[in-house]
Amino acid sequence: MNLDRDYILNLAKEILLIPSPSGFTKEIAKRIETEADKFNLEYIRTKKGNTIITYNGTTDYTVGLSVHVDTLGAMVRSVSATGEIKFTTIGGPIWPTLDGEYCTIITRDNKSYTGTFLSTSPAAHVFKDAKTKVRDPKNMYVRIDEIVKTKEDVLKLGIEVGNFIIIDPKTTITKSGFVKSRFLDDKINVASIFGLIKYLKDNNITPKYTIKFIISTYEEVGHGASFIPELDEMIAVDMGCIGDDLTCTEYDVSICPKDSSGPYDYELTNKLVKIAKDKKINHAIDIYPYYSSDVSAAIRGGNDFKGALLGPGVHASHGMERTHVKGIENTIELLLNYII
Repeated sequence: MNLDRDYILNLAKEILLIPSPSGFTKEIAKRIETEADKFNLEYIRTKKGNTIITYNGTTDYTVGLSVHVDTLGAMVRSVSATGEIKFTTIGGPIWPTLDGEYCTIITRDNKSYTGTFLSTSPAAHVFKDAKTKVRDPKNMYVRIDEIVKTKEDVLKLGIEVGNFIIIDPKTTITKSGFVKSRFLDDKINVASIFGLIKYLKDNNITPKYTIKFIISTYEEVGHGASFIPELDEMIAVDMGCIGDDLTCTEYDVSICPKDSSGPYDYELTNKLVKIAKDKKINHAIDIYPYYSSDVSAAIRGGNDFKGALLGPGVHASHGMERTHVKGIENTIELLLNYII
């Protein structure tokens, strides 16, 4: 395959830098729709904010390829008497990785204030338990970069309960082909499906199936693509897991026959495995112990179709994540051979 790697990586870097924790996704939805316009594709935005892009095929058999633009994040839970901001997390970030992380608080009137997630015992020269204290929302806070000494000082800035707190993604693409950033889950695959679309357009390929590219906005909290009617098959294109008892690497496309939500469709999974083997695509087949996808949400929502799950191997999920362009390319190659 002759994929436009620069296009994929540049788009990935751009969208990784757009804040989009679950529930705060309007800006990135507009950016995705602008990209769809470049390819003259029809799309709709659902009432809850999902974007569904249609790519017509040679048949009416309709498959959904689902990715999600929502990410992990946090929200203001309360403000202490001394002006420390307590938070509640959105989705499931690994709390210790937030210690020392930069962030931005967005108020309801779109003012923004920078800050830092910290332990309540943040100084080694002062607190005996600075190194050992549990890092979780109970024992952490956000230090805001404003001159505030009281709760009233913070409230005067317009900061209040329910304001979103955006975590700095720290996106970096290395010369050796690694993409490291928070929220590769799942923005790297948003870039991948547009890389697939560009490949189809550049090479005048009409897919066998009519494709619904589903860009969901609440996946990290469990109900992203919960209602997607009129599909025959649906594949969640999400991060592949790497770790103990798993075989996937950052250079592979991972195919998941079962996660904690249960098994995926046996025939569709076997079809994807056969394509990967026949086309000699570097792949892994792994069961994910703590995972659920947009396909899981859609099936729980009562949709009737065959579902599967695949994606590039991503290391250190829900922390400082990393993948490689080879894993991205193998994912796109598997999807291309599936749809044609």
